[in-house]
Amino acid sequence: MDELITLTGTVEDITYQNPENGYTILDFSCDGELFTATGNIGDVYIGEKLTFHGSWVVHPSYGKQLKIEICERSIPETAGEMLLYLSSGIIKGVKEKTAQKIVREFGDETFEIIENHPDRLARINGISLSKAKEISNSFIKLSGERNAVIALEKYGMTTNEALKVYDIYGSNSASIVERNPYLLSTLEIGINFERAEKIAAALPSPPDEKFRIQEGIIFVMKHNLSNGHTCVPRESLLPPCKDLLDCLDDDIEIAIDTLIEQKRLISDSLHCRDFIFLPDYYEAELNSANALRFIKHYAAPLYTDINEEIKKTEVVGGVVYSDRQRLAIKYALEKGILILTGGPGTGKTTTLRGILKAYENCGLEVSLAAPTGRAAKRMSELTGKEAVTIHRLLEVEWDSNDRQHFKRNQRNPLSCQAVIVDELSMVDSKLFASLLDALPLGCRLVMVGDSDQLPPVGPGNVLHDMIDSKVIPVIELNEIFRQAMESLIIYNAHKIVSGEMPELNVKNKDFFFMERKSPVSASETVCELCSKRLPDAYNLNPLADIQVLCPSRKGESGTVNLNKLLQSRLNPFSPKKKEFKSGSRIFREGDKLMQTKNNYDIEWESGDKTGTGVFNGDIGILEKIDMANQLLTVNFDDKIAKLPFESCTELEHAYAVTVHKSQGNEFPAVIIPVIGVNSLLCYRNLLYTAVTRAKDLIILTGSEETVRSMVENNKKQKRYSALKSFLVLGEKN
Repeated sequence: MDELITLTGTVEDITYQNPENGYTILDFSCDGELFTATGNIGDVYIGEKLTFHGSWVVHPSYGKQLKIEICERSIPETAGEMLLYLSSGIIKGVKEKTAQKIVREFGDETFEIIENHPDRLARINGISLSKAKEISNSFIKLSGERNAVIALEKYGMTTNEALKVYDIYGSNSASIVERNPYLLSTLEIGINFERAEKIAAALPSPPDEKFRIQEGIIFVMKHNLSNGHTCVPRESLLPPCKDLLDCLDDDIEIAIDTLIEQKRLISDSLHCRDFIFLPDYYEAELNSANALRFIKHYAAPLYTDINEEIKKTEVVGGVVYSDRQRLAIKYALEKGILILTGGPGTGKTTTLRGILKAYENCGLEVSLAAPTGRAAKRMSELTGKEAVTIHRLLEVEWDSNDRQHFKRNQRNPLSCQAVIVDELSMVDSKLFASLLDALPLGCRLVMVGDSDQLPPVGPGNVLHDMIDSKVIPVIELNEIFRQAMESLIIYNAHKIVSGEMPELNVKNKDFFFMERKSPVSASETVCELCSKRLPDAYNLNPLADIQVLCPSRKGESGTVNLNKLLQSRLNPFSPKKKEFKSGSRIFREGDKLMQTKNNYDIEWESGDKTGTGVFNGDIGILEKIDMANQLLTVNFDDKIAKLPFESCTELEHAYAVTVHKSQGNEFPAVIIPVIGVNSLLCYRNLLYTAVTRAKDLIILTGSEETVRSMVENNKKQKRYSALKSFLVLGEKN
């Protein structure tokens, strides 16, 4: 943590406080001067003396402010301090006059009486026994939180971190952390193992070494989730644990066995090899395998003449299906489950429409879903039927600790008789398990995806595992239709996925290559194309029609640098536009932004419609910055949402986005810088995914050698997952 400024002062006024996350804006006095301070600091009250550790930031409208990282507070000890605390209204049921009565009666023993003897509190005129108990309960809850935060801040934790620990462990937070501080690294509150070790070093007595080794192993397992693994071979777990913990193999082996006994890890032998799982991912993949096999073997029969039904959909749709398209529709009607896969131009959309129509003709209620908001919107446009995100379909809810759960599950299943899911390559193991858990008995499931796309951002390899298992019926559409082959985008996409160099020298189609010798010159070309050349030549809107896709965030041709360059070209500073700074980023009215996290609490309006929720991957335009109310108005595809300033941590500029972030989206024109790409990102299906995001026009700018390196590298990142194994072993049993 950077060195922080320390100020001690008194709270003079509280401008704003969010009871959900403790975010507070307040005025405080220090050495005769009045300042504004902001941060996630929990409950405070006017008149309270506090010590803040933070850093100065400059708000464009309100000037110099202290951004609080740590808020040191003390427990009121004298009658006067207790009166100030109770008079603030922070305790439910106690106002100023009641506070005066209580303190006058009990003096320095006030807090002891409120906490432990509410019956004595009830002797005061105007306080009934039920009200006394209510006051006591409110006091105990707040007192527990404050005491825990005070204790945890002594060890270098920020106030926000301490509050998160309190939300998990309650009033026992300090004693739990003092006994085993390494737990902090596995709570997903922003404290890594290195920080946990520093906190351990600050404790009065050193914690047991066995806790350090056990939590280090859990930390490594959770870190592996970010690399896409749902499990790890036992022998592969030892090296990273040794690197982290600097201990003997035997110590790690003993700790793994202990964690398995405690059920904090699960061990299973798959094909004569021991794999270690975190319990929730083991259950997700095992339950998914069991559910898939159940759907396959116990589908509700459809009493219909399938061949006649397919002919009917051809007549109604005005199409003639290929043999494999016809087979896909037949399987969808005949079997309970189907995977439909294929590259661009192979007729997936036409087939999906045919399956949907056939289901509706059979009287089935069908739900359509996709992983992201933009993918769902595109699915709606292609089918003419409303599609929603999988989270929305399952009716996601969030608890007070920001953990998601779904209202739709095995006990409260969906009401439909068939579900069609698009862009399945983006779906991770836990979301997939939740979807299967919510399917009613006899519900059909059709899963559509391109197996050559990038794997999901989250852990697992659902689509690949199901296809590779050969347990689930799969129809791969591999015939490229003649009209599709007229597009060089589609032609080159298939060449790339086959390991062949795309045609880079054709000048009169929809796929162009512009050679540049350095990342700097490639970045300049990207800016020129976005700001002038493409708008002039094709009448394209730089914000709505053109999307820059980068293999990486880093480097001259990465998203971070390109977003700064493109913002200066497409939306430069103007005294007519409001802006504010958050960290190193400047948000300006007119900016193109992307939401990076699902947020189901944000309300939006679209014409006369209203709703809630903006989703990871949604792209919008920042239309207004309201300094007085600290709100951003963002237009996400005609859905007008108002986001508080603190939500800017969930936003990033979207003039350029990574290929991974673009999954499930389609853009009229795409520009891809292909030079200076990290060798770890030089692989085939990343380039293929980027190219297939373009609908009408694509331009690659950079090095032909980089393109060749990406095309020739078909080494996909190894992901350890168990869905395939569970499916195969389950079929044999």
